[in-house]
Amino acid sequence: MKSIREIYRIGHGPSSSHTMGPRIAAEQFLAAHRTAKRFKCTLYGSLAATGKGHLTDFAVDEVFKLYPLEIIWEPDTFLPFHPNAIKFEALDEKDQVESTKTYYSTGGGAISEEGINQQTSSIYELTRLDDILDWCHKNGKQLWEYVEEKEGPDIWDFLATVWKTMDEAIKTGLHREGTLPGGLNLPRKAAAFKLKADNFTGPFKKRSQLFAYALAVSEENAGGGLIVTAPTCGASGVVPAVLKYYKKVYKLKNKQIYKALATAGLIGNLVKHNASISGAEVGCQGEVGTACAMASAAATQLMGGTVNQIEYAAEMGLEHHLGLTCDPVAGLVQIPCIERNAMAAERALAHNTYALMSDGHHRISFDEVVETMYQTGKDLSAHYKETSKGGLARYQALPKY
Repeated sequence: MKSIREIYRIGHGPSSSHTMGPRIAAEQFLAAHRTAKRFKCTLYGSLAATGKGHLTDFAVDEVFKLYPLEIIWEPDTFLPFHPNAIKFEALDEKDQVESTKTYYSTGGGAISEEGINQQTSSIYELTRLDDILDWCHKNGKQLWEYVEEKEGPDIWDFLATVWKTMDEAIKTGLHREGTLPGGLNLPRKAAAFKLKADNFTGPFKKRSQLFAYALAVSEENAGGGLIVTAPTCGASGVVPAVLKYYKKVYKLKNKQIYKALATAGLIGNLVKHNASISGAEVGCQGEVGTACAMASAAATQLMGGTVNQIEYAAEMGLEHHLGLTCDPVAGLVQIPCIERNAMAAERALAHNTYALMSDGHHRISFDEVVETMYQTGKDLSAHYKETSKGGLARYQALPKY
């Protein structure tokens, strides 16, 4: 299993799979073919179906801005390895193809070339949470200590940067107003939610603040702002909102937040390794569902939960999103994506409370839910997996008064 650095990628939205991944692939291909006279780029499957809404063409154009580039859209063609496929062709002065290469954007900003993984080498030999829990019990350790042992002490500097970026996204998003780009004319709501929350008292104030934090990051992502995948851009608002909430309410130290990020990253890593975090492959259950599991685990650790209670919270985070479709209206990471981040953040708080009320023991394990989520995703119709052909995407989503 890879480093949790693969889960937390810092970059610009709106989509890790449709914006970050294609951009990285384009940069790799151009670096190897700078003497070509012009290029062709063919987008397949989900990349083509929702690419315009996700700014895929913009991301690729930016890389090839000094060269003639033709973009071809093939939304009905799905290559076998993954629904997010992109092919580049380099042409010479006679318009003959010099070289061609196909990449797959597999989620969270990761890419593979013709099915060969392009990420860093494996550093975790244990790839099931049950086995990691056994390690924790045998060694008297916490989940974040397992991460530290495998990643090395440098991971804390990395996670400090991750949290700083998340926190800045919240602060920036809370002060931005106006409409989001893309044609839906969806107004930003985080600033208004924050103003209302400031005037509330008690539990209503705290919950309203949580919503504001999640909206702030999700709206920054939708507007192409700088965010952190956790585990994807479409689900990037859940973890930072929950961490910001606990830090503010319980006056937590940054080091506690870093440790929570380590545990959350481990949970996301397990889902990515054993199933998928790609909405195009398994639906939004793999994106928002995984983000909720990560946030639920982090919250339970911050509240002093045992490793078994942390596992239980993570299990609920994913279990209660099983079957969630990925059906973005107009291919934009806005409706229903932004609200889903706020609702998943609230669920994470509930999972934390429920897990802490228990002894951490339950019938269905986190590992079993991960397997179930993956199979459910495989069984879902392609219309409900980031193609904008089914579900809520069928509607124009015009303002209703």
